[in-house]
Amino acid sequence: MWPALALGMAAFLTNFDVTAVIVALPMIARELRLGVADYAWVMDAYSLAFTGSLLVAGALSDRYGRRKAMLLGNLVLAAASVGCGLAWDGLSLSLARAVQGIAGAFIVTGGIALIATTYPQAESRTRAFSWLGVMSGIAMALGPTLGGVVSSWFGWRWIFLANIPACALVAWGVPRLVDEARETIQRPVDIVGTTLLTGALFILIEALLHARSAPTVLSVGCGLAALLLVTFVIQQRRRTQPIFDPTVFLRPAMIGIALLLASVSIGYWALLVYLPPFLTAAFGLSADMGGIAMLAATVPMLFVPPLGGKSVTTLGWRWHFALALTIMTVGSAVFVAALASSSQPQPWLVVGAMILSGIGAALAHPQLSGAVIALVPAEQAGMASAVTIIMRQAGFAIGIAVLGALLSTTEQAAAYRVLFECTTVACGLGALAAITLLRPKSHDTGCS
Repeated sequence: MWPALALGMAAFLTNFDVTAVIVALPMIARELRLGVADYAWVMDAYSLAFTGSLLVAGALSDRYGRRKAMLLGNLVLAAASVGCGLAWDGLSLSLARAVQGIAGAFIVTGGIALIATTYPQAESRTRAFSWLGVMSGIAMALGPTLGGVVSSWFGWRWIFLANIPACALVAWGVPRLVDEARETIQRPVDIVGTTLLTGALFILIEALLHARSAPTVLSVGCGLAALLLVTFVIQQRRRTQPIFDPTVFLRPAMIGIALLLASVSIGYWALLVYLPPFLTAAFGLSADMGGIAMLAATVPMLFVPPLGGKSVTTLGWRWHFALALTIMTVGSAVFVAALASSSQPQPWLVVGAMILSGIGAALAHPQLSGAVIALVPAEQAGMASAVTIIMRQAGFAIGIAVLGALLSTTEQAAAYRVLFECTTVACGLGALAAITLLRPKSHDTGCS
């Protein structure tokens, strides 16, 4: 149990660095005088760097040692957290956040691989991954609340500086509890592929964030991003060991999973980033009170996922995801109704919308990885799982940019209506994708 807790602490840190910052963003934006685009980049810098680094972190961990890679990532995370705490403007904060994202990728890939080697027996490995899931769930569910309390009582810089003792605990505990492990057959490191994919995502996000003020930048940026993505696909097709095999998407089920990932990323995870300033604009909530209010949307991540497993067994993947995305669609629609009903949104409608969005996301999000394994051929399961992780992170980054492009100001509650309309459409399309694309395999009636 103790090795799993030590590795779980690292997983907690990487999730906490995403969720805890969300509630503090309005305070950060005011102090550093950030516009909507800079506001979004505080989150996207982490997510984009994490996504790009995932492509090389696994290969480097296998080559030089998983524990070594994880501890190096932990050290870099501590240093980058100090950089975030000392940031003096939006650029310095975003750069430090990007370094945090790189460190997080090494911590996550190294930690997951170490769980597999530390617990070779299936039963003990399942328990270890359960601990990992519990600690990640706590970070996701309570991160916004803890971030709000810390930023209100001590200042937003302490959200990042609070990582230091936790990183020190990981640095002390992991070498004593977890043995080193590495692969005898080393995977190649694809620097070119990583650069192409990361560059495409960076250009796309920057173009989306400036769509309102510079439509030409949007057109040129999207075209250049598309060119880089096509180049990336061609480059991957020519490699004997691709990190991203585009043939995975020849199956309708995988296209459906991709659309579900995009829907959940936009309709829940990216939306969380903009809920704190919305709550401030609508009700004048402080950071600590906003963090408490966010529990309505995040606490379902702690308690609902076990129900998701039972729902999959009863309904099958297709109708389970249709149900989850429909609940999310209703949640976003209630947000729209709350803003349409009067000039002052009704608090009970907003809370209800947050609860519904949280329940739907908690049903869908944890089950997406399992759906990949169940709905694609066994020989493609590993590649599809890796692609799912990358798409989950990339979808989060792009979702933040899309919603940021729609937001004209963070100061007026009415300005957020277009965001909620966008998430309503995104979740509705996700429900439609589940119904039409997640067809069962002929030998697996449980997916119907």
